Amino acid sequence: MSGGEPDRLLRTSAGDFPLDEYRLRLAGRDWSILHTGALLTFDDEQRFFRERRDTMPYGVVLWPAAIALAHELAARGRALDGLTVLELGAGTGLPGILAASYGARVVQTDRHRLALAVCRRNAERNGVAGVEHRAADWSEWTDDARYDLIVGSDILYAETTHPYLRRLFASNLANGGRVLVADPFRAMSLRLLEALDADGWTIALAKWTVGEAGAERPIGVFELTR
Repeated sequence: MSGGEPDRLLRTSAGDFPLDEYRLRLAGRDWSILHTGALLTFDDEQRFFRERRDTMPYGVVLWPAAIALAHELAARGRALDGLTVLELGAGTGLPGILAASYGARVVQTDRHRLALAVCRRNAERNGVAGVEHRAADWSEWTDDARYDLIVGSDILYAETTHPYLRRLFASNLANGGRVLVADPFRAMSLRLLEALDADGWTIALAKWTVGEAGAERPIGVFELTR
């Protein structure tokens, strides 16, 4: 990695951060994703929160849930063509970029503009055009459009956001649409899913494993339908 390359440096008010590259082969092609750190194992995550959380923009870290969600979307393949997709907390943008490569009309949102800047770079880096990027806060949500698919990776971890997400899922999902959320089985996330189940949502689970050999991390991709 060469930090001198213009697209491999993230300039922020807190300083400049070199962007690393994660490569994966998915859906028959190679993908290149820029990020400030890849937290593929549970130990990676614990070390990050212990040592680097206050010095690294966590919104553009590559989380394993994003990789699992990208695999789930790739498994759906051409069924994504023509769908409207809303990505919440897009981060590095991998799932939305993958969906757009199959012909979906994707809106990527994040409350951190730095994350959206990295999303744009990653879309361009992978030759994917037509993705819309919007700065958006779930607590001040103004989008009233309805989407065929709402997706998010590791977005359920904070209990304070649960009321906003529940309202957003209910108001922005089109009739017959689906919500796909990838999560490493965090206790707080499971409590929200249990509440949604009690509210009448149907929830299906696909399980993926992400990470290094011997330290793989289980990730659930939960599909919610009304």
